[in-house]
Amino acid sequence: MRIAKGEERPTPGEPTVWFASTMSFAKLLSPANCELLRLIREQEPDSLEELAQITGRAKSNLSRTLKTMAACGLVRMEKGKGLRLVPRLIHDRVELVLPLVKRRKKGTRK
Repeated sequence: MRIAKGEERPTPGEPTVWFASTMSFAKLLSPANCELLRLIREQEPDSLEELAQITGRAKSNLSRTLKTMAACGLVRMEKGKGLRLVPRLIHDRVELVLPLVKRRKKGTRK
């Protein structure tokens, strides 16, 4: 969490994205959002407007979702023709490290 707060830099090999809860992770990678990522990869839309037409989702909703996904490094928004933004998939998989119990500090019983 110190890295997520910007108080410490990650060492090579450490994760670069954290989620505050499993619920926030699940929300970002919901079935609908995974379908969105699949469509971006397969359809390669030329704009956010085209992606909205393909998915039937509102452009404002897509913009918010893609901004969050971009912050997590899943997609990037490239400059297209004119003022258009073109969504591109960066990664096609994620790795989740999920501790099931809190680690105890050495020398403590609780």
